[in-house]
Amino acid sequence: MKKIAFFSLFLLLSISNRILSQEASNVTQKIPISKDVIIGKLSNGLTYYIRNNSKPEDKLELRLVLKAGSILEDEDQLGLAHFMEHMNFNGTKNFKRNDLIHYLQSIGVSFGADLNAYTSFDETVYMLPIPIDDKDKLDKGFQILEDWAHNATLDEEEIDKERGVVLEEYRLGRGADERMLQNYLPKVLYGSKYASRLPIGKKEILENFDYEAIRRFHRDWYRPDLMAVIAVGDVDADTLEAQIKSHFGTIPAVKNPRKRETFYVPNHEETFIAIESDKEASFSRVQVLFKDSTDVKPIKTLEQYRETIVKSLFTQMINNRLNELRNSENPPFVYGISYHGNTWAKTKAAYQSVAISSETGQLEALKTLLIENERVRRYGFFEGEFNRAKQHILARLEKAYKDKDKTLSQNIIGEYIRHFLSSEPIPGIAWEYNFHKQELPNIELEEVNDIINTYLKSNNRVIVITGPEKEGINKVTEQEVQYLLNTLGSMEIEPYQDEEVAQSLMENDPEKGSVINEVKDSTLDITTLTLSNGMKVTYKITDFKNDEILFDSFSYGGTSLYSLEDYRATAYANGALSQAGVNNFDYIELGKMLSGKIVSVRPDIGTYSESISGSASPKYMEEMFQLIHLYFTALNKDDKAFASFINKQKALIGNLLANPQYYFQNEFSKFLNEGNPRYLGFPTQEDLSNADYDLAYKLYNERFKNAGDFNFYFVGNIEEEKFKDFCKTYLASLPSDGKKENFIVPEHRPLTGRHTKIIEKGEDPKSSVSIIYQGETEYDEEEAHAMKSLGEIVTIKLLEELREAESGVYGVGASGNITKIPYGWYTFRIGFPCGPENVDKLVEASIKEVEKIIDNGPTPEDLAKVKENQILKTKQNLEQNKYWLNRLKNSDYSDKDLSEIFDYKDKINALTAEKVQEVAKKYLTKGYILGIHNPEDEE
Repeated sequence: MKKIAFFSLFLLLSISNRILSQEASNVTQKIPISKDVIIGKLSNGLTYYIRNNSKPEDKLELRLVLKAGSILEDEDQLGLAHFMEHMNFNGTKNFKRNDLIHYLQSIGVSFGADLNAYTSFDETVYMLPIPIDDKDKLDKGFQILEDWAHNATLDEEEIDKERGVVLEEYRLGRGADERMLQNYLPKVLYGSKYASRLPIGKKEILENFDYEAIRRFHRDWYRPDLMAVIAVGDVDADTLEAQIKSHFGTIPAVKNPRKRETFYVPNHEETFIAIESDKEASFSRVQVLFKDSTDVKPIKTLEQYRETIVKSLFTQMINNRLNELRNSENPPFVYGISYHGNTWAKTKAAYQSVAISSETGQLEALKTLLIENERVRRYGFFEGEFNRAKQHILARLEKAYKDKDKTLSQNIIGEYIRHFLSSEPIPGIAWEYNFHKQELPNIELEEVNDIINTYLKSNNRVIVITGPEKEGINKVTEQEVQYLLNTLGSMEIEPYQDEEVAQSLMENDPEKGSVINEVKDSTLDITTLTLSNGMKVTYKITDFKNDEILFDSFSYGGTSLYSLEDYRATAYANGALSQAGVNNFDYIELGKMLSGKIVSVRPDIGTYSESISGSASPKYMEEMFQLIHLYFTALNKDDKAFASFINKQKALIGNLLANPQYYFQNEFSKFLNEGNPRYLGFPTQEDLSNADYDLAYKLYNERFKNAGDFNFYFVGNIEEEKFKDFCKTYLASLPSDGKKENFIVPEHRPLTGRHTKIIEKGEDPKSSVSIIYQGETEYDEEEAHAMKSLGEIVTIKLLEELREAESGVYGVGASGNITKIPYGWYTFRIGFPCGPENVDKLVEASIKEVEKIIDNGPTPEDLAKVKENQILKTKQNLEQNKYWLNRLKNSDYSDKDLSEIFDYKDKINALTAEKVQEVAKKYLTKGYILGIHNPEDEE
């Protein structure tokens, strides 16, 4: 016995020593950097990141990242970090004003959608995606990045022109949220420079700054030791490295550079309470911040990385609980979330709990957030929710891991930006997945439960409450908040109740149907099955993603088949139907059952069709089919779930129309739809109270009782034999009555011709303009393509005229389309925000651009730009499951020919300037509807 005892002791000590040794190793062992990325540094201090990635092919993502933002501005430079970002698009050594945008448009790169940049407190990032099907485009791409780095001309005339554009962006940001932010930010960022350095800056400085001020900012901070060039795409690493060295290696290092300071947020003992209201506030919001007492430190060791996993488990579980509360019968908030993350200052993180509430429910929402945190502090989490959180986190990582070789470059490059700016680990998804698989089983529940004690504290605490200011609503007081904080510790709080979760969605498989016909289309590589109940199933097996199956469906009918009375009674109840769950599993229980399973299924009743859509990992294809079957046959009816939905909707919409933009959209929409008996507009509280759930549930079952009238579409990594078997088991077994329905074409037609509607709302000097040409027509595919292209051409011209020439807008766009369902209809829209003083001038300028195309057609250059962009986008889209799914469905839904999908280049290039002009003459000469939103007149 002594020998056995001695051996056991020896074994225990050996294991303990190994564990201690491993823990000691983890404390110091560094997180590796992925071998997929090459990181280098030039002699001038510039850092570069390079990665070869073939998705999508013939495309390169470029970024210029600068460790300089608004926090570095001097007092006479407020807003100039952001202004400098604008100026890099308005003249450089190798690209004169507008030449840069013209060139990029000519190779298929859109301004705004593709080419863009942003400025924050601590960084400025320039984004340039380019096609690289020839060497000249690659060379030009790097030349653009080099010019952004150090070749801005900062011409005085161009600076003055750009003032108007930046001031329009400043104007766009004004409103209730901005006014309240200005008041509470000094408390959140107490004692810090961050509170006075919002990137947009100050109006008076943007209007009047001296040219030397922006040149000084450029001279001080646009330097190689603060820069990174990041290149990820379908180019070999040696070529990319040579380009970087060639273009950036000769930029001289700055002698005696100005110190790049790091700025901090001081700690404070007291709790700051900020309660702000505004008569134009759309939402009511509460936020509690427990700021860390220490500054943010980079995550470098395995131990630190493991701590992030522990925190992610905590975050997952607390948010699961908050989600349960928001789906309760009387939810305390519309939306609630808790997390640990950065504040506006990159050096200060905080544990933050945030909720959106009703306009009278702010105090209750705050109380709930505090109680849920306190509940965790007292009782911790429990094994069931702990295991579900582990499954959820690992499932998401597994999905990313399986698709590691199919990830688009644009989805990869962000982590390298964050590595440069904040030393975020970049070990690669394979390492992260394997590390999680290794460590998750070893993480104990006690570790996660202990975290709350490091988060919650009475010092360094800030509470922010924002919402509407209006008659009849009592504003929350500091005394009420303080009382809540003081009494929290003495409140009676019960432990969380975690009920056992069922393991399967269906106890028994339904009786199988069969496949009665199978047709293969070798051109499109699709197969269409006709099932024994009449349902048609079309599928396409792809390798675009390893871990993705997408699906959609339709059956004609929708709410168009409802009587007017039934339509109006159920319109606001339909959204609640899926919130009840299926097969006697409520919404929360269903979510728990599916934890760790990548599957999502959603039913919907639209105006002209009903559908079920969703997605799944191939691993959970059967669960996807089971849910489809259950949404046809076993949708729950749950009055509590319906009450929860309606209460959340009431809370959400309570003050939306106080926002001038929402108000304009609602009033203008009413104007456009005057006389339409089925137009509902913005719901009132009374509308929501009168929503008829019983009738909505009855009509749902009517719409989904005939599965044989449905067409289903599946695209992705489909295991064919299993797929067919599931179709027989879960789809062919659905009920069918053999009937085929169609939608009812409405008699009413929206407003057409020449009309003007001016709507006044709001105190800020902000206007917006909507110009609409619309009317009935016969659908023609060639005309539809020409109309779409016309919108893209007009967008180019409006950017040139309204933004670049007039400096009158920050953004402007046009779009054109011709639809086939429910009847042929064309719509051409132009929209932009601007100053009230510029409305008439800019409307006139917009109409002139349209008239030029009517009279003369588009220029060859503009037409070529649009064609190039369409070819580039279509080439990339053809490698996307979502694109194929939409095209397959729409080819049947709208009866469109899909056989020429691979001949897109010929189809796009066949479009002529004459055809675009013809469409413009046909559709844009019958008058337009002008909607103008202006601020209210000052009394």
